Amino acid sequence: MTTPAADTETIGARRFHLGDTAFRISLHVAGAIVVIVLLSILVIMFTGGKLAFDTFGLGFIWGTEWNPVTKIYGALPAITGTIVTAALALLIAWPIGFGIAFFLTEICPDRLRAALGVAIELLAAVPSIVYGMWGFFVLAPFMSEYVQPWLTSTFLWIPAIGDSFFWFTAPPIGVGLLTASLILAIMILPFIAATTRDVLRSTPQLLKDGAYAMGATRWEALTGAVIPAVRGSLFGAVFLGLGRALGETMAVVFVIGNAIRMPDSVMAPSATIASVVANSFPEAEPGTLDLAVLLGLGFILFVVSFGVLAVARLLLRQERMS
Repeated sequence: MTTPAADTETIGARRFHLGDTAFRISLHVAGAIVVIVLLSILVIMFTGGKLAFDTFGLGFIWGTEWNPVTKIYGALPAITGTIVTAALALLIAWPIGFGIAFFLTEICPDRLRAALGVAIELLAAVPSIVYGMWGFFVLAPFMSEYVQPWLTSTFLWIPAIGDSFFWFTAPPIGVGLLTASLILAIMILPFIAATTRDVLRSTPQLLKDGAYAMGATRWEALTGAVIPAVRGSLFGAVFLGLGRALGETMAVVFVIGNAIRMPDSVMAPSATIASVVANSFPEAEPGTLDLAVLLGLGFILFVVSFGVLAVARLLLRQERMS
């Protein structure tokens, strides 16, 4: 025969197990919602763009002609603009972001470290349309008047790629791939700097102390001890910035020139997948080939961005497990 105290303990244990089970189920539901949303976006983009792939086949990806009048669409100019602007933005933002992170973790005085860190992170809070307006009204005129003429006159000796890509030879109109890349570099800089700073902070202090004890300079300790220890995480930070740059829309629309053609220079007007969709979507009617083409472009961008972010998470995870 059980006592009242035993019955109370049994009821308490049952309530605990019920609460624990409900909490576990809610966590599974939350995780399932994320997966369902991602899969639904992927399916909607694919089914909506299926007409474009059925009409043009793989030629939709490799085609270079974009003519809404004759209903001929090729995604390669937009894909090329997306990749080039993101790559140039990384080339600009990665060394600057790494330098900022190293300065904040190793050199910056303690009384300035917190303030500078907050100031850099605030760059991520600026709306993208503000970056775009600043780029159009300030950066683009500066590029057309000073930077682009100087680049053309200084690097005219660089040989062209084939007969179509002439690097820095283009009319100095201000807008184009290079201007868009500079805007993207500013936008992804706080992401790269903040993530790299956290990675450098996680480096075991014993590695640094051991390097300094053996007479290494600050640069030798960085390249010989710190970077090899957190190399995977550093690449993960870069890929996170790349994923941000690939999908940026409004800032790029202002400064890239929105010319849907294969670029013949890094200063030439071009377009990205996001800018093409943003500019053309209001005119695309439901059920038409025009809308299917835009949804097909969105599907391509989703796959590329998802792959980049998946690689970034994999690198960060491997670094934490090592």
